Formats: sequence, C-alpha cells, structure tokens
Amino acid sequence: MKGLGGVVVSRFRSVRCSALVVGVMLLSRAWGDAPASRTVNLVYRVLVKDIPSRTREVRVWIPYPTEDAYQQVSEVTIHAPVDSRLTHESAYRNRMIYFCVKNPALKVIPFDMQFVITRKEHVNQLLRDPKAKPAKKREKISPRLVQADKLAPVTGEVKELSDQVTNGKATTVEKVRAIYDYVLQHMVYDKSGTGWGRGDTRYACEVGKGNCTDYHALFISLARAQGIPAKFEIGFPLPVKRGEGIVAGYHCWAQCYVEGLGWIPVDCSEADRQSDKTDYFFGAHDENRILLSTGRDLLLSPKQHGQPLNYFVFPYVEIDGQPHPGVQSEVSYKDVQ
Repeated sequence: MKGLGGVVVSRFRSVRCSALVVGVMLLSRAWGDAPASRTVNLVYRVLVKDIPSRTREVRVWIPYPTEDAYQQVSEVTIHAPVDSRLTHESAYRNRMIYFCVKNPALKVIPFDMQFVITRKEHVNQLLRDPKAKPAKKREKISPRLVQADKLAPVTGEVKELSDQVTNGKATTVEKVRAIYDYVLQHMVYDKSGTGWGRGDTRYACEVGKGNCTDYHALFISLARAQGIPAKFEIGFPLPVKRGEGIVAGYHCWAQCYVEGLGWIPVDCSEADRQSDKTDYFFGAHDENRILLSTGRDLLLSPKQHGQPLNYFVFPYVEIDGQPHPGVQSEVSYKDVQ
C-alpha cells in the first residue's frame, strides 16, 4: 500500500526507499562557520501490549520524522504487522505511520521503523549579523501560530504579563529577547512533584519550574500574546558526544517569526541548563536533535476518536475507539561516520 513520498509498507516485510542525504559533517564550530551537521541511524520500536480478548479493532499512529531545510530523511525501513501507510495531518503537515489491525489474534502487536537522518544546525544569521540585509521574502504565516493552545492561553493574565515583560521594547526582536530572558529568569529545570511536562502555561507561571514543554509553553504564550507568531516543535534529543545508545525521553523547542529576519530558533530549557550558551540558543538550534512534529492540540490522520493530542512524539493507540495506554516504545541511535 502506498503512502506519501512513495513509502510502501507490506505485511511482515521490510521495504526501503532512498533519498539524497545532504553531507556528513561531524564538526564542532564557532559562530559564523558553516553550520554543523550530524547523521545518525535512528531506530523507533513500538510494542502495543495488553490487548483485551475480543478486541475488534486496534488503530495505531506513530510519528514520522519531519523533512525540511534542516533535516533530511533517507533509507527508511519499516516492519509492520499489517499493511501500513504514511499520512499527514492538515494543520501542521506532520507525518505519521498509520495502521489498523482487525480482530487481533495476539495480545501484543510489534512495530519498528529505521531511518538515516541528517540534522543540520539552524542558525539565524540575520539575527547574528547586524550588517546583514533583511530578508526580502515575507512568509505566509498561519493564523494558528498566534492563537491559544488548550494549555497555552494568550489572553487575560497571560496578556497582562506579556505586556509587562515587553514594556518599553521598541522592536519585535527586542520583545522576543525580553520574553526569552524572562523565561530563563522565571523558570527552573525541575521535574519533581506533579504537573510538569504538560506544557501548561499557567502551571509554569505559578510554579516556576518544569521541563522543556513548560518552558516553551510559557515562551510561546507570551510571544503570541504580543501577536508574534510562534511554533512548538518536539522530537528526540541526541547526546552531544557521538556514539550510540538509547534516546532518553523527548525534547521540545520553539521558533518565532520576525518580519525581515524570518524564523528565529529558540531553546529556552537548553539555555537554562547550559548557561554558557544563553546567547547561542537565542537564534540557534544545534544539530543534536531530531524533529518529529510541530504544534499542539493535534488531530491525526486519519482522525482519532479521542481528544486532540497535547503533542505528538510517542505512539498513539486506540482500541475499539478508546485511547489505549498499553504502549511501549524505545528509540535508539547510532552515529554514521
């Protein structure tokens, strides 16, 4: 069965598709040099467990890595228990593998996919170089990128706070930097207790701690409250040291759009954890990350029966129309040299 990009996935078979990988440059660099890049072999394994007897239908969605100017995907191999397809949702064009198992005979369903991914460092050079000429091309921005998410409001107390943080700032860049600095001053990277990790702006405001989702929910809310387009991106972190291993959890970051400069990459939580790189992560994303999806409150393709997903980095499964928590996933990487 064919999906987007010509990926063909057949029952109990592995099928490959190839695309051009843009260079392998495993380099450390100083600002102003050519962007660093990193190529890894990424394996994403999924196990749907605890399937009840007499189940009629198991629907599975697994995020599929993004391709853009900073990330290239090639050499895709997929093992699925039934025919699968590559789909995309409409709001952010996120891609995913989807399959449906009817009347499953077993209580577990395995799935795995493997990629070669080249990730490039993203540096906004116009922001770095005050002598650079402004970008002439104005990008068409989706209205969604200045609107609230379910857990990231842009009105009321959040708007009042945003006005306070940006008070006296004349340009959009100055406002964005003020918001970035406020998030770093206000937040502490701390995953103790409960409530963190949901990307809840109100929680971040009140508690002042959390993980990357909480940092960037606050950043995006404050930016959008000023009418500055901002987008949420999520994927997997790669250890700085080259090698191989299991990916520990997920990571998210943000971008905001400034006319004349284009998209400005921002990583508040990494800047807080690496205080010597505070200026670097305002205007740059390093190459040590894999992007899986953009946006929040997502409707999948085909549409799920359950509520929109808060974010999409792990598999989502429904059994007979109900969300199923019995899903185990593991992601591993190996640097390609």
